[in-house]
Amino acid sequence: MDSYTVLYGVIGDPIRHSKSPVMLNRAFREAGINGAYAAFHVTPDTLGEAIAGIRALDFRGLNVTIPHKIEVMKYLDDIHPGAKAAGAVNTIVNEGGRLIGYNTDGIGYVRSLKEEAEPSLAGRRIVVLGAGGASRGILWALAQENPAKLMLANRTEEKARELAGAFASEFEIEPVAWTDLREACGSADVVINTTSVGMSPNADATPIDPSWLKPGAVASDLIYNPLKTKFVRDAEAGGCRGHGGLGMFIYQGAYAFEYWTGQAAPVGVMREAVMASFT
Repeated sequence: MDSYTVLYGVIGDPIRHSKSPVMLNRAFREAGINGAYAAFHVTPDTLGEAIAGIRALDFRGLNVTIPHKIEVMKYLDDIHPGAKAAGAVNTIVNEGGRLIGYNTDGIGYVRSLKEEAEPSLAGRRIVVLGAGGASRGILWALAQENPAKLMLANRTEEKARELAGAFASEFEIEPVAWTDLREACGSADVVINTTSVGMSPNADATPIDPSWLKPGAVASDLIYNPLKTKFVRDAEAGGCRGHGGLGMFIYQGAYAFEYWTGQAAPVGVMREAVMASFT
């Protein structure tokens, strides 16, 4: 680092599990960019101060993770249409002092799902677990793929209904009561966990009983630490196809890198860096 180094980072609560610094610092080196990327623990009560600090210190870019993806929007100058439609921001670009919010979660996730597990989502029945910030971007991106049915379940049923209602003018999402979830999962082609249940260090937890899924369905998890969650492992043991969160994590970071730098992201070395960090 020197006085010309451009600063980037990620904020969240918790944040110490994040592999973003490993991945993006490697990407900057590979691309010959004088940039430095760090993780910052920001609690909800200090979010506004953190964004003011990013602005004052002239960070070029920032990633935003749980639980700030929705609340952070009120502190930004502009929201990209895709992020506005999703109702959540996970990437911020500083354009000459103007902070612009983007959502790379949804497009990164769908790219990964299609490349690694289900090449076509058109006509598929999809269940999404969780109604938080990550879920919003993913629902919006999934809806662009013309699924036969998009269902949403959350332990607090009202949150699922609210989120489904927020998208009602653009596409239909069916809220599913947690008590009806077993039946919904049994008829689904893809079941996606967008919650943090099963994330390290609580890696023995599962959001639902994986035996609810029919054989051949895709059990997908946004979590990438551990690389394969208990939900995915147990679903695979029952004859399902597993899909972990590493691909989404890499692609959402790649899209963020491209927004910040205007250069193509070195996806191959980004994946290598993350994989190496687990050994």
